Order: sequence, then structure tokens, then C-alpha cells
Amino acid sequence: MSDPIPNQPESAGTPPSPPAAAPPAPAAAKPPAPAAAKPATDPSRRNALIAFFTSSMAIAWSSFAASMAAMTLGTIRFLVPNVLDEKPSKFKVGFPQNYEEGQVVERYKDQYAWIVRYEGTLYALSTTCTHLGCTPNWLEREQKFKCPCHGSGFYITGINFEGPAPRPLERWGISIGDDGQLVVDRSKKFQQERGEWSNPESFIKV
Repeated sequence: MSDPIPNQPESAGTPPSPPAAAPPAPAAAKPPAPAAAKPATDPSRRNALIAFFTSSMAIAWSSFAASMAAMTLGTIRFLVPNVLDEKPSKFKVGFPQNYEEGQVVERYKDQYAWIVRYEGTLYALSTTCTHLGCTPNWLEREQKFKCPCHGSGFYITGINFEGPAPRPLERWGISIGDDGQLVVDRSKKFQQERGEWSNPESFIKV
């Protein structure tokens, strides 16, 4: 009796089928395109602004504002008196015989003094106008001090005679030092309207 034939596997000669492929991943969504940036200023509005600022009215108002600012600054300057810096209150101005009759010496103007010899008297006048504190100028031809700010005028003696200045120029103290030179003392002030010009410390007889 013949042996039974062993069972053979089904489809022995057929290769196994490959596994099923995974489904493809969905394509990534594209980001939306950025919106076009809007201009910062609307062209029509910009043109309107340019037209306004270049118009004759705008130019006129700008000129008016500038002129008013200049006038305001000028007014403030006139209202603020000159500020004295820290110069020595006492200083020498030479010998009495060096001054001629009818002479105004401006050499010490930066120390706020004019040295004057008039009718045999030497005195030192303050260079500060008694109106609003400006500095007058000595006009040799006209023989007077004239304030450039508001037109106040003073004789060689310091007496006011024109303009808004309410009183004469002030005198500083003056004396003769040990070496025979004149010494001006700005710590001492003498006012004519108070009768202080008769004080012997306010003048030197020569």
C-alpha cells in the first residue's frame, strides 16, 4: 500500500502580495498672501496738506508768528536790566592830573563807570540808564549821553533832560588812594535826587 502524499501548502509557487500602501498625506495649505500695505497717508490728503502749507495764507501767518516772537523777545530784553558780573567793586583809574576839563573817559565802561572832569570836579558816573537799565553812549559832538534803547538823554553832569528816564545817572564813590591815584568804589552809590551828590565821597575837587 503506497504512502499518502503529504499536503502541500496552497499556492506554494505564488509570492505573497505586498501590504497595501498608506494613503498620501494631504498637501499643506498655502499661507494666504499678505495684503498689500496701505499708504500711510492718503495721496489726496497729502496733496491737500502740501497745498495748505504752501498757500499764501499759511506763509502770511508764519511770518506774522515769527515777527510777534521777535517783538516779544525784544520787549523782554528791554524789561530786564543789565546784570552786573562779579568785577571788583574797587578799581584805580589813574591820577587826577591825567584828566582834562570837559572830558568823559570811556576806558572803564566795561567796569560800569565813566570818569568825568567837569567844572573842576572829578566824578564817576554809572553806565546804567535809570529808565530800564540799558547802557547809554557818550556822544562827544553833542556833549550828552544817549540811551539807544528808549532815547533817554543825559548831560555831561549826568542830569536827565530828554526821554523816559525818570532821574539822573547815579555816581559811584570816588577817592584818592595812598599812591595818589583815583579809586572808584562801586559799593557806594550816590543819587542826585536824594541830595547825595553833595557828599564829599561822590566827587573830587581838582
